[in-house]
Amino acid sequence: MADLPPLREVIARHGLSASKALGQNFLFDEQLLDRIAAIPGDLSGKQVLEVGPGPGGLTRALLRAGARVTAIEMDRRCLPALAELGEAFPGQLRVIEGDALKIDHAALMGGEPFAVLSNLPYNVGTALFVRWLGGEEWPPLWTSLTLMFQQEVAQRIVAQAGGSAYGRLAVLAQWRAEAKMAMKVHRSAFTPPPKVMSAIVHVVPGTMPEGVSARVLERLTEAAFGQRRKMLRQSLKGVSGAVEALETIGIDPQRRAETLSVAEFVELARALTN
Repeated sequence: MADLPPLREVIARHGLSASKALGQNFLFDEQLLDRIAAIPGDLSGKQVLEVGPGPGGLTRALLRAGARVTAIEMDRRCLPALAELGEAFPGQLRVIEGDALKIDHAALMGGEPFAVLSNLPYNVGTALFVRWLGGEEWPPLWTSLTLMFQQEVAQRIVAQAGGSAYGRLAVLAQWRAEAKMAMKVHRSAFTPPPKVMSAIVHVVPGTMPEGVSARVLERLTEAAFGQRRKMLRQSLKGVSGAVEALETIGIDPQRRAETLSVAEFVELARALTN
């Protein structure tokens, strides 16, 4: 195992500071980082995708766990520190400079299964999450998503119908996958400390319901929760056939989106898919 200098020392030596524009907050607690890397289970020899590694705090923990890490980083200030990590763990780390939103992750990982672990930059976290959850092909190449979010976002992902946190993210995360809150992380663990608490969500693929198009479900949730205070008969007017389908399957069109369970959204999407 490589004998690495403390993260604070690495950051100071390279003159790094967290970029607010890039949504960066650095984690220094190595024990905490090791606990995060352990959430998906044994990573020894397995492919891991990390987005926004920054100076490489979580990357270290993943490499210590024996993972083969592909890290996507758009902040070139961090590349020298990541290069040092690559030298300390020969053959285990590949660093790609670029925007994770513009990269085909499946192609990047060679079409092989991979786990995703990331302290996601706040400004792209939700967009990446929705993208990983999308697509008609299921199960996906990713075997699990272990992601750091603002705690409020994490709560929206694992929320149940009827609560104020329940919305589009919950439905997209739960209709064919299992999502749970794996760990809460206090704001004081970061440098600089963000204004909000953080939490780690762990998602594993489940069984995809038959006869349901992912795109139809995405369109439904986008419309329904885009006007969440309105009745479904109003919010779904722009989705062809949706209001009629509600009545066909016995869902009262006067209900609001947050009252529909994930199963009811799936049933509605199935009716429109067919």
